[in-house]
Amino acid sequence: VQLQASGGGLVQAGGSLRLSCAASERTISTYTMGWFRQAPGGEREFVAAISRSGGSTYYADSVKDRFTISRDNAKNTMYLQMNSLEPEDTAVYYCAADIDPRFARGRSANPRAYDYWGQGTLVTVSS
Repeated sequence: VQLQASGGGLVQAGGSLRLSCAASERTISTYTMGWFRQAPGGEREFVAAISRSGGSTYYADSVKDRFTISRDNAKNTMYLQMNSLEPEDTAVYYCAADIDPRFARGRSANPRAYDYWGQGTLVTVSS
């Protein structure tokens, strides 16, 4: 499975961006999907995750109420709508897929649980 993240860019604080993650195979409809980010000099951190049906989601506290994760399995695509962006959101954002169809918050926040990763898209938020 190949994942292609896109939609990053430069935005002012308070602005919005929507990231997309397109998958090469329809089988991702059976996978838990997630977004992670890595700031310069930092570790990869969890942002959000979504169950295979889209019925369950989980967010990091730092983005809750500002970001929304969603997916369109008919299009093999996952999204991350980011509103009220802050300079602290500046990072490379990665999408990932976990072939285990069971959705659990603890597992979904662990990058080691994911089997496939996209190449990342850079989001820069200026103050």
